[in-house]
Amino acid sequence: MAAKIKKGDRVVVLAGRDKGKTGEVLSVLPKEGRAIVSGVNTVQRHQRQTAQTEGGIIAKAAPIQLSNLAFADPTDGKPTRVGFRVNDDGTKVRFAKRSGEVIDG
Repeated sequence: MAAKIKKGDRVVVLAGRDKGKTGEVLSVLPKEGRAIVSGVNTVQRHQRQTAQTEGGIIAKAAPIQLSNLAFADPTDGKPTRVGFRVNDDGTKVRFAKRSGEVIDG
């Protein structure tokens, strides 16, 4: 199945403690069915000091389940489903089902 959420997309969180928040997808982990979104699902991590990094407690974005994410509509920012459409020139593009606007391409 083709990926409906990709790196760089703006998404809205549908469930969990960060419900309603929006952020940009930093990476997608398709085998686990999860994605890392900036500013969402942040956890406190105790990190040991190394020669390159300073030690202490840092905030880090943890992966969130893809089923708890929805694409943010380009027109109004509300959650929408994603569909696929083939253009006249034969290219396959994603589009927002809420507004019908093409996402990429």
